Amino acid sequence: MTPSGERVYRPPAAISVHQILSGLRRGGSDPCFRTTPGGPVRRATRTPDGPALLLVTSRPSAGEVEATAWGPGADWVLDGLPLLLGDHDEPAAFKPRPEHPRLVEAWRAHRGYRIPRTRAVFEALAPAVLEQRVTGQEAWRAWRVLVTRYGEPAPGPEGDGMFVPPDPAGWRQIPSWVWLKAGVDEARRRALLSAARVAGRLEQTVGLPHDEAERRLRSLPGIGVWTAAEVRQRAHGDPDAFSWADFHVSRNVSWALSGQVLDDAGCAELIECYRGQRYRVQKLLELGGNMRPRRAPRMTLPTHLPR
Repeated sequence: MTPSGERVYRPPAAISVHQILSGLRRGGSDPCFRTTPGGPVRRATRTPDGPALLLVTSRPSAGEVEATAWGPGADWVLDGLPLLLGDHDEPAAFKPRPEHPRLVEAWRAHRGYRIPRTRAVFEALAPAVLEQRVTGQEAWRAWRVLVTRYGEPAPGPEGDGMFVPPDPAGWRQIPSWVWLKAGVDEARRRALLSAARVAGRLEQTVGLPHDEAERRLRSLPGIGVWTAAEVRQRAHGDPDAFSWADFHVSRNVSWALSGQVLDDAGCAELIECYRGQRYRVQKLLELGGNMRPRRAPRMTLPTHLPR
């Protein structure tokens, strides 16, 4: 199939395409995302104009990024390529403090990281809702099951085996027993379907001030501080959207910065000096592999369907 469009983006400074787009992947077998070390990144997405497959190839020696797209939404994703790769981001506004050596090291090692902005709010919200209150493994399985069954094959020859997520109407048509079989409880199902009913208004939050975008997201039933942050990190490109109420994030960040494992309140006090850039702190430490020591046995995943 002939590509629907091609584009070349020349970022103002060297960037790491794989690091920037890594946060959009939902598990190692995400049907919407595919990459290989040193190779291009493929991302299947749904746009206001329809489905699209985007293939992004970094050419660091030439200082440019090549992108090819297929499908009705090709022009939309290509027009948004600079934002997807963090053209809006201002990493120069961030300066780690010398008393936080792990953060300084991560910042130096990942100078090519930028915070992406997909502009696809509902598409970021759906998997975030599936990840509420469960392990990543459980959530990623549910995402894979539902997308491959109710999404549609990605357009173009590079999308073999990949799928575009369902549109909001498609999510609403999934039978209740399928949600149950995918391991999604009633609370998460209701939250996702409530968001699907107002998906058009959710897309209007792109471009709003970050605090107003958060307020509107959290006005939805079942959408709290954590889920709103997950959406803002990806769809809005918010450098301050820290993942509060996550089981691990505050503990990992506080340990990396202070050597102490703290809860949300303690971590908030510790990273107040980075207000406006707190998600960048979280992501840089994550890229640097800064995880607190964990010696307890792994949680046993449930083997029964939710009631």
